[in-house]
Amino acid sequence: MVKKGQFHNGKRFKKVGPNLYRDSVGRYYLLVKRGGKQFRRSLKTMDAALAKRRLREFQNQAGRLTTDGTNSSIRFNELAERWLAAKRPDLKASSAGRRETALKALAPYFNGRLVRAIGAKEVEAWKINRGPSISPRTWNIEVETLKQIFVYARDTLRIILDNPVEGLKRKKEPKAGIVIPSQEQFRALVNELRSGHRSTGEAADLVEFLAYSGCRIGEARSLRWQDINEELRTVLITGGELGTKNDEARVIPLFAPLARLVQSMRSRKPFDSFDTLVFQISNATLQIVRACKRIGLPRFGHHTMRHFFCSNAIEAGCDFKVIAGWVGHKDGGVLVATTYGHLRGEHSAAMAKRITFDAADEKPAVNVVEFNR
Repeated sequence: MVKKGQFHNGKRFKKVGPNLYRDSVGRYYLLVKRGGKQFRRSLKTMDAALAKRRLREFQNQAGRLTTDGTNSSIRFNELAERWLAAKRPDLKASSAGRRETALKALAPYFNGRLVRAIGAKEVEAWKINRGPSISPRTWNIEVETLKQIFVYARDTLRIILDNPVEGLKRKKEPKAGIVIPSQEQFRALVNELRSGHRSTGEAADLVEFLAYSGCRIGEARSLRWQDINEELRTVLITGGELGTKNDEARVIPLFAPLARLVQSMRSRKPFDSFDTLVFQISNATLQIVRACKRIGLPRFGHHTMRHFFCSNAIEAGCDFKVIAGWVGHKDGGVLVATTYGHLRGEHSAAMAKRITFDAADEKPAVNVVEFNR
């Protein structure tokens, strides 16, 4: 407890009112005890009236803290488990998995520590030791997880006043380069998969479906035969039990290449019922990687086929908004435009060469500069 004339941190404090102190320079400080914890901090002013107002504001804020001792000795790992248990019902399985991974990474720095004792010093140690070794994406996930845990401690459990990680900033995540196969590369990959054994044949079916539909891998592996309506020429994309990324089912056309693939698969595969899954494998990553290596292609993946679909749709002249609806974007085509807009520019330039009509009797000579000779 600070008393009149007592020295603290090299400064002399004088009590000038209930819970209010002033140093030798004239700056005001508060000293408030609440829930068994003592709070001592600067009011960042030399004006007495302003100091009293800020003291009252702090006391009102501190009044929200629990005083019955409940959870006062909770440690970080206990808090994190309670937070995740409360949040899990609102999360998809993939999102919950990301949070669990983040908590495992945070454990060496915070587990076992009293939550009320975690402050700027502990957060700074985590930042210095952990920050340089992880990617911006991992950093952002861990920072967001920490912030949510301490918000839970402050607003729900009411055991802390301040969020010690509130000042941590997100890092800019570099945009990953997009690899889009040419049609020749795509055909070579499919032919290589088709020439292998049964599992690579299944992989070829999955690769073709992704490339002709623009679906995500989770949406494709949950597809059932009953979702394909050959009469109406539509495919219902539900995402199965986990749902689609935006939690909304959508209907896409049964495009011509997709219809050919479906007919081929029906003729080759035993049909049990309309409720049967279309694909018997959950992913084709290993088969794709090995096939690409054998024939000297870049390393493609499931999502590469989604890019392949979008790029071919753009080059076919399809509208960005229409493509966005097909692939399940809710932004009206903004992401498609920003991601693949350069393709439309190249295609537009090629189409522009076909515009040759001119009212003039003699067309002026035009010097054409060719690039990428």
